Amino acid sequence: MSDPIRRGAARTATLVAVPLAAIVLLLSALAFGGFGGDAPTPAATGPVTMTVRSLPAEAATACKLLVGKLPATVAGRAQRPVTAGTEQNAAYGDPPLTLECGTGLPTVGLTDEVVNLAAPGADTGVCWHPIDGDNRTVWTTVDRQVPVTVTVPGPRDGSAQSVVPFSAAIGTSLLPRAADDIPTGCSTTPPTS
Repeated sequence: MSDPIRRGAARTATLVAVPLAAIVLLLSALAFGGFGGDAPTPAATGPVTMTVRSLPAEAATACKLLVGKLPATVAGRAQRPVTAGTEQNAAYGDPPLTLECGTGLPTVGLTDEVVNLAAPGADTGVCWHPIDGDNRTVWTTVDRQVPVTVTVPGPRDGSAQSVVPFSAAIGTSLLPRAADDIPTGCSTTPPTS
């Protein structure tokens, strides 16, 4: 025989526990991304679309040497394949950070920003001219005979940290320009901190 008091208590406990469990489930789902909404998209690893530039033989050789010395990762971004110009282009991560060797030399005014970036422990740095773009910063070397352009996606703040890892390879692969041709504000000695 069943006990009416126990049955009543069980019914009351069920009437309290089920709505409480539903509320906890709802709050948990909202806190952790909803009910089966957009799943996180995995980072792209396929080839990044890039173009080939026609380069003089010396520049092509220098770029090939540079690309062979590039790091496997930059700022936590793994290197990705490129669709064209594998001996002059490189790409990292998603959205892609790109490096192009043999680009055009930027026009740098007397008061334009020029930044000397050196790899940790390096005796010399590489001078770059940054230009802010649409949610990206384009950094181009101004002290090398063969210019290199690195495009860093995202805001300008902190983008130099994604350029620094390339300075060592550029410094050992590409010849410097004549001192008279290097913009004001560029020194071959990195700033001390």
